[in-house]
Amino acid sequence: MTIIRQEDFIQSIADAFQYISCYHPKDYIDALYQAYLNEESAAAKDAMAQILVNSRMCAEGRRPICQDTGIAVVFLKVGMKVQWDAQLSVQEMVNEGVRRAYNHPDNKLRASVLLDPAGKRQNSKDNTPAVVHFEIVEGDQVDVICAAKGGGSENKSKMVMLNPSDSIVDWVLKTVPTMGAGWCPPGILGLGIGGTPEKAMLLAKESLMDHVDIHELKAKAAAGEELSRVEALRLELFEKVNALGIGAQGLGGLTTVLDVKILDYPTHAASLPVAMIPNCAATRHIHFHLNGNGPAHLETPSLEDWPDITYDPSNGKRVDLDKITKEEVASWQPGDVLLLNGKILTGRDAAHKRMIDMLNKGEKLPVDFTNRFIYYVGPVDPVREEVVGPAGPTTATRMDKFTRQMLEQTGLLGMIGKAERGPAAIEAIRDNKAVYLMAVGGSAYLVSKAIKASKVVGFADLGMEAIYEFEVKDMPVTVAVDSCGTSVHNTGPAEWRVRIGKIPVNAG
Repeated sequence: MTIIRQEDFIQSIADAFQYISCYHPKDYIDALYQAYLNEESAAAKDAMAQILVNSRMCAEGRRPICQDTGIAVVFLKVGMKVQWDAQLSVQEMVNEGVRRAYNHPDNKLRASVLLDPAGKRQNSKDNTPAVVHFEIVEGDQVDVICAAKGGGSENKSKMVMLNPSDSIVDWVLKTVPTMGAGWCPPGILGLGIGGTPEKAMLLAKESLMDHVDIHELKAKAAAGEELSRVEALRLELFEKVNALGIGAQGLGGLTTVLDVKILDYPTHAASLPVAMIPNCAATRHIHFHLNGNGPAHLETPSLEDWPDITYDPSNGKRVDLDKITKEEVASWQPGDVLLLNGKILTGRDAAHKRMIDMLNKGEKLPVDFTNRFIYYVGPVDPVREEVVGPAGPTTATRMDKFTRQMLEQTGLLGMIGKAERGPAAIEAIRDNKAVYLMAVGGSAYLVSKAIKASKVVGFADLGMEAIYEFEVKDMPVTVAVDSCGTSVHNTGPAEWRVRIGKIPVNAG
């Protein structure tokens, strides 16, 4: 009989979520670096360089890879010979571990979990409760997987009930382009096939916890070895999804996914449930066991695990936002790299809704947006000498429904975020001769180093969703939608889909 003590379990959970906040899994870094070396799209290669450099900086500084430090997800497989020495329930112990991790004074993580989701949506302040999946299995250990899943990738989850004769490949290839770039590719696609609808979703999520090993399948196929049906499906989807040309951050390129994972389960004769969940560039998970001999030991990775590359944005055009004019904005071309200097305002979902409500009532906003730029961000709280914690972009498409009114009623000149803009937002940008700039999702710590001053200037009660004023120096961005309404998220993938179609099948 193995006895698992309450404090050992809680501390292990806390240590795990602190660990994954700043350390990418080595297999992900290896796969991303190989994709970086192979990439032929300059824009996609630049984005991957930022992600890799950001990852190493986070490992060195023990700070979050992404400002969205995720919702806490825990998979537990509890051996039937395990006994608990605990006063709290397992869910309560997990929650206490998450609470400790997210409020750690030396590496405070962003609390993103909201209570009363269909009502007041109030922040729990400590990122609890966690989402916990239990399974009772043979043995005398507790098998634990901790994962932090960001909203950008979770929001792109898909589920369908296909007919048994339908093609899973066709559905995936039709669906992935509809996910846009808000899930921050290059990442990993997890598929759950079979069971019931909720079982398929759980399988898809659990599949993402496995190691990146598609290179082993490719080698196996190249050697003429027989692949299982699931292995063959993984490889087929990997090659065909990458042939879509979506590329890193949706900018167009050779690599959209680093791996495709699949778990399946027997299903009803009349059904074919299929779920698909992506892991983003901030892939964060860790696997450990507890055997009664104290808390888990999580070995600190060596910095030699990261490639020795640097990010040099010196090819960018320096812009003084404090003196910006509509004429200068009109001169920017899609794909131009800019280095922003001066003051920018921030605002995301909650702030936008409140501002729109105020505009509709004829009320004055707390700040003047005339000829200003707004950055869609919810930063991590600063620690030690930091001006602001990791402050990467959030998904811009969520602000699309507010865009026209903001541009036409506030004098706003430009927006900064991640991923594509939808047709309505692009039309509003074109009509108002505004601009949308893209920062790289997955490079939050790198971006934060360009922020030299920060203060709250509106809606302080919204916490990380308040309106801040940042003073930035050489903050790297890409012109994603120019003042004429041309979007690189439309032109880039279209161009690379054609290019990839002309590459010989056995190339590379």
